[in-house]
Amino acid sequence: MRSLFEPCQVGSIALASRIVMAPLTRNRAPGALANARMATYYRQRANPATGAGLIVTEATAISHQGQGYADVPGIWSESQVAAWRQVTDAVHAEGGKIVMQLWHVGRVSHSSLQPGGAAPVAPSALTAQTKTVLLVDGQAKFVPVSEPRALDAAELPGIVQDYRRAAANAIAAGFDGVEVHAANGYLIDQFLRNSSNQRTDAYGGSIENRARFLQEVMQAIVAEIGGARTGIRLSPVTPANGVSDEQPQPLFEHVAHLLAPMDLAFVHVIEGSTGAARDHQQGDKPFDYAALRQAYTQAGGRGAWMLNNGYDLALAGQSLADGADLIAFGRPFIANPDLGVRLRQGGPFNTPDRATFYGGGDAGYTDYPSLSQA
Repeated sequence: MRSLFEPCQVGSIALASRIVMAPLTRNRAPGALANARMATYYRQRANPATGAGLIVTEATAISHQGQGYADVPGIWSESQVAAWRQVTDAVHAEGGKIVMQLWHVGRVSHSSLQPGGAAPVAPSALTAQTKTVLLVDGQAKFVPVSEPRALDAAELPGIVQDYRRAAANAIAAGFDGVEVHAANGYLIDQFLRNSSNQRTDAYGGSIENRARFLQEVMQAIVAEIGGARTGIRLSPVTPANGVSDEQPQPLFEHVAHLLAPMDLAFVHVIEGSTGAARDHQQGDKPFDYAALRQAYTQAGGRGAWMLNNGYDLALAGQSLADGADLIAFGRPFIANPDLGVRLRQGGPFNTPDRATFYGGGDAGYTDYPSLSQA
């Protein structure tokens, strides 16, 4: 039987355990630059003997246009590449492995965060029913997102190239690979879902058309850095950031068929509503996650299958027994830098301080004690 604590191979990345630290936005990168505080935060969680076998970074903007929240990091400039090196060096010094999550928020943004105060971009000019985070006097404030404009089809190749360049930059910054954020109602997910995509061109309408942008992004990244260093995150039924789809099962099984030939390192699936109910449903019947995995493998997909959302040790063991390869833990890693040890011995677990999730300094970020410090 598979164990959460045993080594495994994920594409070209050898992991010491099946425990993954999920991406967690923390809004502590002023000027879109990684910094020493972030390096400390990731280092604390990087030793696979005590923390994560693999770390997926907080979502990182592929371009200025791709930003949607205050003080989130980027990966489009040379200065950003250099800044991230202090993080990758710190993680690797602990024997850890780390991949960067590549992010374009699409319509989930505010004009004050966009180049020249422009409107955010989206598949269609439909405002997301959600909020974003701005920092006012150092304090996180949730504000409604701005009204977006619809992207012209002629703009899409440029965004695809932004993803390709970001992947190359991530490797140059020392990362072991990348995870493409195609989940939670951000740009790629906005193209996928029929609630946010009302286009009538080659990128809208049919499932095949709505998945075209995702396919082009993934093909560009795989061509640049190789499938063995590339993963993707999907959230088939999450309502995050106001997205939905009437037929998620055929949509995401089509996506699985597109991904299968790319020889990806992993596919990261959020089960249910992100950070909430695991049994959340969209469409007329519950989503069949086993059928999604089967669609991927029957089409030749060999990437590691990573599951996420509300996991504890018992549920992780059950999913591994059912065939999952990796289990991602999000919020538990915020307050427990040595989560691996705590899972192995059944606790105890520190309680996270929600008031410090977004923005701030060391408090609620690098000051949670490990068991060895308790």
